[in-house]
Amino acid sequence: MNPWKNRPFATRFGYALRGFAQALASERSLKVQLLILAAVVAALLKLRPGALWWALVLLSGATVLAAELLNSALEQLADALHPTESESIGRVKDCAAAAVLVAALGAVAVAVALALHLLGWAG
Repeated sequence: MNPWKNRPFATRFGYALRGFAQALASERSLKVQLLILAAVVAALLKLRPGALWWALVLLSGATVLAAELLNSALEQLADALHPTESESIGRVKDCAAAAVLVAALGAVAVAVALALHLLGWAG
């Protein structure tokens, strides 16, 4: 049996927090995305949209952060397994970066929809 499986919840939660802290310390993009999310939350507090808009905005922000964390993990794994330059590893990294881009564009789309809603230009 794998000794890393079925650890207590508090232990697994600690691993997750450690991973988040490590990514935050090493990934500039994650820092920028967290700052943007903090600014968005501040704007939501001021604008006071409905609960559904809060949910959509926070979910899209969390999706961007999750994609960035997965991208960072995949890049570190790829670098550890194949430290020299590789075309196939480069494609893997590019696809992971594209996933972050797609999530970020989705978050921007939610922000635009909210802005249009608040301006009365959309339902």
